[in-house]
Amino acid sequence: MTSSRIILLVFIAAFISVFFYFDLGHYLTLETLKSKQAVIENYRAANPALAVTLYMLVYVVVTGLSLPGATILTLAGGAVFGVLWGTLIVSFASSIGATLAFLAARFLFRDTVKAKFGTRLKEIDRGVSEDAGLYLFTLRLVPIFPFFMINLLMGLTNMRTWTFYWVSQIGMLAGTIVYVNAGTQLAKIDSLTGILSPALLGSFVLLGLFPLIAKRIVTTIGAKKMYKQWNKPKKFDNNIVVIGGGSAGLVTAYIAAAVKAKVTLIEKHKMGGDCLNTGCVPSKALIKSSKLISMTKRSKEFGIKSMQADFEFSEVMERIQGVVSTVAPHDSVERYTELGVDVVVGTAKIVSPWEVEVTTETGVQTISACSIVIAAGARPFVPPIPGLDKIDYLTSDNVWDLRAKPQRMLVLGGGPIGCELAQSFNRLGVQVTQVEMAPRLMMREDIDVSEVVMANFIKEGIAIKLEHTAKEFLIENGEKILIAEHKGEQVRLPFDQVLLAIGRVANITGYGLEELGVQLSDRRTVQINAFQETNFPNIYACGDVSGPYQFTHTAAHQAWYASVNALFGSFKNFKTDYSVIPWATFTDPEVARVGLNEQDAKEQGIAYEISIYGLDDLDRAIADGEARGFVKVLTVPAKDKILGVTIVGEHSGDLIAEFVLAMKYNLGLNKVLGTIHIYPTMAEANKYVAGVWKKNHQPKKLLQWTAKFHSWKRGC
Repeated sequence: MTSSRIILLVFIAAFISVFFYFDLGHYLTLETLKSKQAVIENYRAANPALAVTLYMLVYVVVTGLSLPGATILTLAGGAVFGVLWGTLIVSFASSIGATLAFLAARFLFRDTVKAKFGTRLKEIDRGVSEDAGLYLFTLRLVPIFPFFMINLLMGLTNMRTWTFYWVSQIGMLAGTIVYVNAGTQLAKIDSLTGILSPALLGSFVLLGLFPLIAKRIVTTIGAKKMYKQWNKPKKFDNNIVVIGGGSAGLVTAYIAAAVKAKVTLIEKHKMGGDCLNTGCVPSKALIKSSKLISMTKRSKEFGIKSMQADFEFSEVMERIQGVVSTVAPHDSVERYTELGVDVVVGTAKIVSPWEVEVTTETGVQTISACSIVIAAGARPFVPPIPGLDKIDYLTSDNVWDLRAKPQRMLVLGGGPIGCELAQSFNRLGVQVTQVEMAPRLMMREDIDVSEVVMANFIKEGIAIKLEHTAKEFLIENGEKILIAEHKGEQVRLPFDQVLLAIGRVANITGYGLEELGVQLSDRRTVQINAFQETNFPNIYACGDVSGPYQFTHTAAHQAWYASVNALFGSFKNFKTDYSVIPWATFTDPEVARVGLNEQDAKEQGIAYEISIYGLDDLDRAIADGEARGFVKVLTVPAKDKILGVTIVGEHSGDLIAEFVLAMKYNLGLNKVLGTIHIYPTMAEANKYVAGVWKKNHQPKKLLQWTAKFHSWKRGC
């Protein structure tokens, strides 16, 4: 805490201490006010301007310091100044005092609260940004909520000071009038509880609910306006129509069918989407084959003089297609038809908020549904680099068609996809050059994570070109060349094949979104709210087409919310829970993460402690020849609450699951430490990193006393 904060805190504490030590509160009681009413009125008559000034000053101090007595002061305003002037004076004094309390709380405590509860506060701030005035107005209208608590708590959010002031002044006006008016009848008041009758309190509650009800009415009217130009069918063919047969679409359809809803799933290409056909499944099959080949080069590490892998590049690529074919029945038309889903192979186009036109080999049909779920996925991003259109480039979509091994491959991109494929093809004997415009690979991860992965890449022979920006592709004398810029100079990088791996873009065109008026986000994804709804309340979106994460498991996660909200939203809507999202990059070594890492925590201003356990100390890792990497856990300072975990090493994607569970159900490192882990396994690393935390938080004084106790027991 800074010196200015300490000074202010000491000043406030001193003032409050004086208030209670000298029992100044007895001046702010109903009995004192009634007994001194004549004296106060005489003073006001003799010194009107000074009386107003002193009254406002006292009111501002009491409310600004959150001292008891604001209610009595409000009554006094009515008794001394009358209804009109009393209401005017109290309205401004109470609003100024509340704003000072708001600012004091923000100045003194917001940074501390943000450091400890940054993630939760971020969610609250997001909600406040959307409906700040509405909810503050509601709280101000209902007197059952202590105003001083509202002042302090709102100060911890990102609400604008001006918004807080004017909403407070308007919101408190109704209550102010009631109390000021009561003050004009001060002689008849025996207790404060008599001012607010149950009927009056009920009226305030209804008044407080009015803004929320009004918002709902406005939303309903807006929705009706939005739907006005289309004719809503009197009955529907389906409860849900799903566009896209990838992870998000399949899960949506599965859930709908499981609860006996009528659902149609439309897929224009291949069931299973990117994950099965061009993403997760083929890439992991490639990684497995390439890792097996790489192990032969390490034979001496395992006491084997030499090993050789005799393989054909084309046969490895054929195996990948075999793996896809083996997994394909899990996502097939036949399986989902058996589950009760009506699967249509064709091209979809949304023609109204309730109708989808489908073009198939046999013709065109229109399918109606109560709700539509967009799960159209994403595709590789192709950058507008001059000359690229003259190159037969590869992406994660078509790289699996390769059968002839390229001699030299240029991988453009240093993210997860680029890193996985660069390492895999390098291990298959391709000379790989990886080009990344950033200063390191895997920029979303911490620097120490990137360094471990990059060190192994360089060891295996990958040429890494960092801070190289692709400028132009050329073909000179039959040779393909990339012109890149590095620190102001041009660099020529020759290659035989180029693989583009610089991100993915949502599929948002070609199926009626533009014509319908479905809103898009700044990231060029389908804009959704917390319930997966688009700007059309009966049209939902999930998976890569909406984001914010482009993982198969998050697509499935979102799909549950989209499906359930589409089917049962008239009874209960569920907000999508993004609190614990894990992911992994399947390089060698693997990188897995859940929650915050160091660079995220620093950017968000969240305080943390680090506990690190090196896998070079783990028995199983040593036995397996995989003694590299680490487990890094971020925790709340002085507590075992987990903020985030990063694991670098063998089977990281599997090991992270224990921490995902712990974070989901708020289990700290003490619980992990107290759980039995089989010896010898890689999973022991999770227990040992918890042990590192425990060692760093030893009760030193207690241990000193136990040492003395044991010494006494020995008679020493």
